[in-house]
Amino acid sequence: MQTIVIQPMTAAAFAPFGDLIDCSGAADKIINQGLCGRFHDRAQMDFADGRAGISLFRAEPRHLPLSLEMVERHPEGSQAFIPMSEHGFLVIVAPDDAGKPGQPLAFETAPGQAINFHRGTWHGVLTPLHAPGLFAVVDRIGDGANLEEHWFETAFQVVRP
Repeated sequence: MQTIVIQPMTAAAFAPFGDLIDCSGAADKIINQGLCGRFHDRAQMDFADGRAGISLFRAEPRHLPLSLEMVERHPEGSQAFIPMSEHGFLVIVAPDDAGKPGQPLAFETAPGQAINFHRGTWHGVLTPLHAPGLFAVVDRIGDGANLEEHWFETAFQVVRP
């Protein structure tokens, strides 16, 4: 079994797979009578057809080490995961290698960070590490298949450093 060591989430490391959504840097605009900073347009939502929808997901927390047996992707639309608690979560991605996932990578977000997977990015399932595992998800709502799964012949083990 190959081991994947979890890295801290950074915008640069995650850029090939999607957008890190956070409040880093200065606010783009100060609004609401000077009491609110707007960090504008932090994710590139991309849909082949259909429309953007907001759903709520409640996922069971997982424990480390984690056995990674499968990744999935959504060829028709990007997918943003916005935690509705103060906890970070585990994000697993893999580059595309001729239509199949390449070597997976694992990141752990910090509290206050959300992510958006680019359309077609291979990724693990929603993986909170703490309860309640509640997320707002912005993704494609529309007809047609938008899910591909890949099951690895041999599972990977995801661990903290």
